[in-house]
Order: sequence, then C-alpha cells, then structure tokens
Amino acid sequence: MDFSIIANEWDVYWQGLYTTLFLVALSLLLGLIIAIPTGICRNSNNWLLKGPAWAYIYFFRGTPLLVQLFLIYYGAGQWDWLRQSAAWSLFSQAWFCAILAFTLNTGAYTAEIIRGAINAMPKGQIEAAYAYGMSRMTTLRRIILPNSFRRALPAYSNEVIFMLHGSAVAGVITIVDLTGAARIVNSRYYSPFEAFLAAGLVYMCLTFLLVWGFRKLENRWFRHLKPRTA
Repeated sequence: MDFSIIANEWDVYWQGLYTTLFLVALSLLLGLIIAIPTGICRNSNNWLLKGPAWAYIYFFRGTPLLVQLFLIYYGAGQWDWLRQSAAWSLFSQAWFCAILAFTLNTGAYTAEIIRGAINAMPKGQIEAAYAYGMSRMTTLRRIILPNSFRRALPAYSNEVIFMLHGSAVAGVITIVDLTGAARIVNSRYYSPFEAFLAAGLVYMCLTFLLVWGFRKLENRWFRHLKPRTA
C-alpha cells in the first residue's frame, strides 16, 4: 500500500469534497423548503391537498435514488418540448440534474418525517392554542411547527447523513464528487484501496461532524426538558 498517493492527489479530493458539500447542502435546503408544505398537506383531510402530497412521497420513497437520477439526467432528453425550451440549458447540465434528484428525494423523506412529528404532537397543546383565540394558521406557525421540528430533529439528522452518503451516486453522471475523485485517483494509479479508503475517511469525518452538530442542536432545543439541579 502506498499512501503517498493520497498526498499527491489531495487537490482532487479537495475539489470533490467541495462539490459534495455544495450538492448536499443546497439539496437539503431546497428539500426542506419543499418538505414543510408537503408534510402539512399530507396531514390534511382535503384529498386535493393530501393526494398529490401522498403520491409525491410514495414515489420518491419507493424508488432508488439512482433510478431517480437516471430518469432526470438521461430521461429528460427524450422529450422534444423540453429540449426546445429554455429549461434545457439547465437539464443538460449534470449538476442541475443531481441537485434536482437529490432535492426531490430528500424532500419526500423529510416531508414524511414532518408528517409523523405533527401527528405525534399532543392534542392538548393544539386545543389550548385554540382556546387562547389563535387562528389555525397562527397555531400552525407558533405552536405546531416549532414543536414538530424539535420532535423531528433526531430523525432528520439521520436523513441528512443518508443524503450525504447517497450523494455518492452523483459520480455516475460525470460529476466529480468525493467518490468521483476516488475513481479518478484509482484510474491514475490502479490503487483502489488507497483511493477509496481516502474518500471513505473523508465521508466518515463529515458524518462525525454532522452527528456532533446535531447532538449540540438537540441539547440546545431540548434543554427545557432536562431536570434542573439545585
């Protein structure tokens, strides 16, 4: 084993790390924006709201991320109307297809997490808000969503980690992320162990940082539930 390969090619890994962080961070942000209204609609009694939300969540949770990425990256090119539209300048770019696939995927999983957190909220808190004269939207904004976010945080931290690991599929559509960087190094030196071990160690460090960050956030948000010491 020759670990000097990692030092010689660290600039490739650094570029892959930047690409991975960019894809994951932007996808998680956009996915969260999609997930909040979708999770709320999923709990609605109106099937005009509940139906589309259910179909979206069911499809993206029921199919592999790699298949979704292929459908967007390779499948979009078969539609003539799309190729002739202004949107084709985006769909022809691998980075846009990756962000779109990651966003829709994590949005579906996060919406289901939010739906479960809303359902787990004690009904007494909602009734108390109505008793104080709050409207439905005010109750949703000031009572339901803040409490649901706290309950959803442990499950959402797992989704963030899964999204980080799942982003490795971006390399199959020519994007040089961390896994793509490892492929490049392997193709140069024919040393798969060193090449992919380096990428795996970086993924592991990122995972540990995420776990530490979410643990700090949980301690802050759940501080009021801890027993007080004299």
